[in-house]
Amino acid sequence: MDRAPEDLALAPAESLREAQRPVEAGLPFQAHEVLEGTWKATEGAQRPLWQGLAQLAVGLTYLQRGNATGAQSLLRRGAERIEPFAADPPPRLDVAGLARQAVELADQVEHTRPPARARLTFLRDGDRPAGPR
Repeated sequence: MDRAPEDLALAPAESLREAQRPVEAGLPFQAHEVLEGTWKATEGAQRPLWQGLAQLAVGLTYLQRGNATGAQSLLRRGAERIEPFAADPPPRLDVAGLARQAVELADQVEHTRPPARARLTFLRDGDRPAGPR
C-alpha cells in the first residue's frame, strides 16, 4: 500500500474508510497518515476527535515496531481524547467501542505479551471495507 500524500485531507467518512483498510492490512502507519490529514484539516470541536484517532494509529504502529511503552501511552491518550465524542459520535464511527478496544489493547500490552498483530476497528461492523484494495 502506498503512502498517503502529505496534503491528503479526506472527508470524515472517507477518511475512516481509508484508514480502516491499512489497519486491516497490518499497515497502521498508513492509517495514521490518512487520519492525520483529516485532523490537520479539521477545525472546531471535532479536531480533538481526529487527533485522537491519529494517536490510536500511532499506538498500533509503535506496537508493531516493538515499542510497548510508546504503544500503551498513545493508545491510552488516543482513547481519552476520543471518549468525549462517544455520546454523539460521527456517523459510522463507533467511538465508545474504539476507545474500549484501545484501552483493552493497552492493558494487554502492559500485563501480558503484546499480540503478534493488533488492530482496532474504527468503523461500525456494517461500514467496514471488505479488505485491502
